[in-house]
Amino acid sequence: MSAIIDTFIAPPCHDEIGIILQDDHLVIINKPAGLLSLSGKNPQNRDSVHHRLVKLFPGCTLVHRLDFGTSGLMVIARNKAINAALCQQFSQRTVTKVYSALLCGHLSNDEGVIDAAIAKDPALFPRMSVCAISGKPARSHYRVIERVYHKSEDGTLLPVTRVQLTPETGRTHQLRIHCQLLGYPILGCDLYGGILLPGTEKTPRLMLHAGELNFVHPVSGEKINARSSSPF
Repeated sequence: MSAIIDTFIAPPCHDEIGIILQDDHLVIINKPAGLLSLSGKNPQNRDSVHHRLVKLFPGCTLVHRLDFGTSGLMVIARNKAINAALCQQFSQRTVTKVYSALLCGHLSNDEGVIDAAIAKDPALFPRMSVCAISGKPARSHYRVIERVYHKSEDGTLLPVTRVQLTPETGRTHQLRIHCQLLGYPILGCDLYGGILLPGTEKTPRLMLHAGELNFVHPVSGEKINARSSSPF
């Protein structure tokens, strides 16, 4: 197997992490786009959600991650027992995550399901690939919110579709790959075709935001329905 060499160096992120909810057991945050979830091996990639939060909440651990370019809601466990309980909810797929995204082009269908297994491929790193043989099952739902024209940095009017994306599974890059497979990549996605169309090259960020997170509080049993409005 090919050795994976990660050469990515994250540019500085000056945006603050927003704290949506906190108690003795967990913290729900709003992650800015352009911030790693977890620090990388390269010391230049030390800044991350975990690196910042562990200073405020010693012993905290990530339950799940968002891609570097994705903004939005994450739940952080404040101890190992809470992490295990929340991870169980994620693995049992009782946690609901809903994303907002801008896709390149105007989708013809108003809603649908993308079902395509996703696999790691060291030769393509950092991209993942669709592979029915070695991939893990991955399923995403999409629903059109509106079809509009987005003004790019150079003034070009780009046809885009705002969609609500609901992943059933949580594979790496799942929504980004599935939208590309659909034929409408997420605007600003450098790995899966979102900066290839004329006028998209200078899109300032990945237009993907985790806007809803629903789960059961592992201690109180209360239903937590966190919301964060889309910044784009």
